[in-house]
Amino acid sequence: MADHEDSTPSHVEQMVEKIAEKIHSHDSSSSDSDGEKSSPSAFKAKVYRIFGREKPVHKVLGGGKPADVVLWRNKKVSAGVLGVATAVWVLFELLEYHLLTLVCHCMILALAILFLWSNATSFINKASPQIPEVHIPEDPVLQFASALRFEINRGFALLRDITSGKDLKKFLSVIAGLWVVSILGSWVNFLTLFYIIFVVLHTVPVLYEKYEDPVDSFAEKAMVEIKKQYAVFDAKVLSKIPRGPLKDKKVA
Repeated sequence: MADHEDSTPSHVEQMVEKIAEKIHSHDSSSSDSDGEKSSPSAFKAKVYRIFGREKPVHKVLGGGKPADVVLWRNKKVSAGVLGVATAVWVLFELLEYHLLTLVCHCMILALAILFLWSNATSFINKASPQIPEVHIPEDPVLQFASALRFEINRGFALLRDITSGKDLKKFLSVIAGLWVVSILGSWVNFLTLFYIIFVVLHTVPVLYEKYEDPVDSFAEKAMVEIKKQYAVFDAKVLSKIPRGPLKDKKVA
């Protein structure tokens, strides 16, 4: 009997150990499954985005109402903006209407309507139109001038950095961009070029947001191929071009 009583606690202890091992194995398997679930999110975080973008397209465009218009969040407003731009282009480009003539005609029409309305009120016993006093506030003008000055100075600094000979890749990119713009300028005038750019900016972002994943996948493949071709071009041509001093020698 004593031996049977001694074997009973050992048997219970074995059962407790087995239960503990099962609980431990279940915890480890659940932690592994959690790691497997978290791996897709980590994979998604490393998906290639064009231009190294990490924020949504709406945030990249600055957010707010301008981004809503560009991304067609409000279709009526976006269609109205595009329609006004199209009407302006048709008016000045196709109908060959001049800006100064348009401004003068609009002012003549507005002044004539207000003048006749003000004099007609005395005959029909109506109150004369309340023409508001228009004043341009000083602060927005100063803010705009300050922002414009900052952007111009930054452009001058960029041009100085390009012409210093430190970054050959940036120099070639700017030259290629200016060459493309010059070709486009020889094909169309400034107004048509501005309208084309406006239409592109008003349509491409919303299409990119809709087909984001396939576009980024294609852009990744294209970027890899461009880097390969640039490496070949650099090895055969650019590396043989003498360059200026890249960095000042460090003083010990």
